[in-house]
Amino acid sequence: MSNTGSVEDRLAIRELLENYADAVCCNDAESWGSNWAEDGVWEMPDYPQFGTTRGRKAIVEMWKAAMANYPGIIFVATPGEIRVDGDRATVRSYTSEVYDDAAGKTHRDRGRYEDELVKRNGKWLFLKRSFRNIHRE
Repeated sequence: MSNTGSVEDRLAIRELLENYADAVCCNDAESWGSNWAEDGVWEMPDYPQFGTTRGRKAIVEMWKAAMANYPGIIFVATPGEIRVDGDRATVRSYTSEVYDDAAGKTHRDRGRYEDELVKRNGKWLFLKRSFRNIHRE
């Protein structure tokens, strides 16, 4: 594993991950959506009910509907690798989620994102996120 790119770009990408996680915990769709490129793609192969969603507007609408099932979720994202190449980057990050289901049972899930990012107007955005489960409890 090796990180590449300037410290400034890697810090901005870490902050993008942190902003994304904070917006999940706050259930803030506007803030969460601002992390995505207009032409973003979100894939979740382990969740066939969601599949692949294209475009920021559709991604945010799908996320809002899904979040109704996760009130009070705590979501933490940790970068594993950040590789910057000009105005593009690839990122691998790991997630930890804790939430209660409708029956009150607590779940603890771990996952991995493989991401493609783009820098537009000086801001890093998710162009493509692909999520896979690692562990569910």
